[in-house]
Amino acid sequence: MSAPRYSRDHTALLLVDPYNDFLSEGGKLNARAKPVADAVNTLANLRAVVSAVRAAQLQIFYVPHHRARPDDFAAWKHPSPYQLGASRAQVFAVDSWGGEWHPNFQPQAGDVVVQEHWGGSGFANTDLDLQLKQHGIQQVILVGMLANTCIESTGKYGAELGYHVTLVRDATAAFSPEAMHAAHEINGPTYAHAILSSAELIAALQG
Repeated sequence: MSAPRYSRDHTALLLVDPYNDFLSEGGKLNARAKPVADAVNTLANLRAVVSAVRAAQLQIFYVPHHRARPDDFAAWKHPSPYQLGASRAQVFAVDSWGGEWHPNFQPQAGDVVVQEHWGGSGFANTDLDLQLKQHGIQQVILVGMLANTCIESTGKYGAELGYHVTLVRDATAAFSPEAMHAAHEINGPTYAHAILSSAELIAALQG
C-alpha cells in the first residue's frame, strides 16, 4: 500500500495510551504485550514516529484511556467485561506510576491531551472529534496501544466520522500474534485508508 501525502495543516498523530502500564518494564500490562512488542520493535518505532512527526511539525493529540479509580463501575448497569477486568487490576490507576506517561512520550508545548476514553474508542464520549475539527484536521495517523482494541476502535470511529485513517502496523502491539494479525490484515483493510510500516510513514513525512 503506497503512502498518501500528509499535509502539515490537515494531518495529526493520535498517540493512544502511551502509559507506563503498557510500555514500561514492570507495567501491569507490559508483560502481556512484550512478546509482540519485541517482535515488531514497538517502542523504538513509536519513538521514531513521534520524532518524525514533531520534525514535520504535525499536531500531536494524546488519546488516553480512563485512569482507573476503585469502584469506577459499581453503579454502572452495563460495564463491559473488558472494563471490569481493567477495573479489577486498576490498570492506569489514578496517581500511580502505571497511569503516568512513558518517559519517552511526555506531552510537549502545543500538544493536545484529549479527554480520557472509557471504552475502546478515543472518540466516544470525549472531545477528540471537536479538537480535531477545531485544529482543521482531516487525516489521522494512529499509533500506540493496543492494535486490536483502542487503536482499532478509534480508527473505525474516525473513518465513520469522515477522517482519513492511517494505521502504523509496527508502532503498536497486542497481547498475541493472532490479535495483531487480525488488527492489520483482517479488520484494518475494512476501514483504514493506509496501513504502513513506521519506515514507510517516516519516508512519507520526510518526502
